[in-house]
Amino acid sequence: MLSNRLGILAVLATCILPAVAQVPAAPTASPSAAAVSLPQHRPMKFHRVRIDGTVESENWSGYAVTGSDFTKAQGSWTVSAVDCSATPNTYAAFWVGIDGYSSGTVEQTGTLAICDGTSAVYYAWYEFYPAASVEITSVPVSPGNQISAQVSYSGTEFTTTITNETTGKSFSKTGRVRGAARSSAEWIAEAPCCTSSGGILPLADFGTASFGEDYTDISNTNFATETSTSGAIGAFGSDVQEIIMVSSSGAEEAVPSTLTSDGTSFQVTWKSE
Repeated sequence: MLSNRLGILAVLATCILPAVAQVPAAPTASPSAAAVSLPQHRPMKFHRVRIDGTVESENWSGYAVTGSDFTKAQGSWTVSAVDCSATPNTYAAFWVGIDGYSSGTVEQTGTLAICDGTSAVYYAWYEFYPAASVEITSVPVSPGNQISAQVSYSGTEFTTTITNETTGKSFSKTGRVRGAARSSAEWIAEAPCCTSSGGILPLADFGTASFGEDYTDISNTNFATETSTSGAIGAFGSDVQEIIMVSSSGAEEAVPSTLTSDGTSFQVTWKSE
């Protein structure tokens, strides 16, 4: 398993470079999705691989599975309340997606919590990175809501779908992404981007975030499909990548649990900004 992870280090070290040549087709305007000044959700910023094979990242925590020609990633999570009194002016995103673990695009949809000072606001969003993140105004979210989400690929297009299972509100968006490798699928808690200098934004205290069927009772999550494997995260065996978020100095910021016995579910615990 360790040799499998070490083999991708050269690719991981370059995945955070701006994907200037990989410009997605402009999405068609929709009256139910309006662009707002949300942060971007970029590819994984690699830090290092630990001796046990766990990957450290400076912006992601959770799980990725690697392979070839992914056509679907399905996820679920509970919207976590953020403690803005403890961590004012911070951000925390939760999403499911394809690409970005060792490639320059990400096709994703999820929820975002922003501590605006000491007040919390919550959004649903989608993004065909390197295009900007887009708020989904037709799917309001609140702490405690159960969310299901899916990214699929067919022909030449990706479709993102997010559903607030608590309220029944749902939204889908289809678009093309030039240069998408479809080499990974992910279920992630993230510190998004960017500060004025282009750096990673500080991570809001979200307590513990719960992903997958065992915590949400939403079936067939967290699942993915690629050329040789279709199933839960655990079905991908040595191609499962556990990711711990750390600061640039290596201090832990968000740590995932081990997968549950059926391979579908996990939790991520906040440690620091």
